[in-house]
Amino acid sequence: MTDNQEPAGNESGPGKRTFKEEIELEGRQLVDRVRELLREGNVRKLSIKDADGKYLLEIPLTVGVVVGGVFMLTAPVAAALGAIAGLLANVKIEITREVDDDTSGEG
Repeated sequence: MTDNQEPAGNESGPGKRTFKEEIELEGRQLVDRVRELLREGNVRKLSIKDADGKYLLEIPLTVGVVVGGVFMLTAPVAAALGAIAGLLANVKIEITREVDDDTSGEG
């Protein structure tokens, strides 16, 4: 698994900043890792890419629904993630996070 971080600019507004990081993992880990990331609460967008960097799926934060304090993916998105995970040996997740300006952005 690799983890790269880069600033994504200030798209959020005052007191907030965004940055992107990329994680490479095995396809079978995809659904669980996406659920973990959504639970963190500061993720604005997830982009799923194949090993060559081709975008397969982009998930804006608004697709998730807060249920009992935990993000749950809608059924079509969860099904798409499962299909991608089953077809690909390796995938990359590009994560766009939002953090307060006074935090380091490290987790």
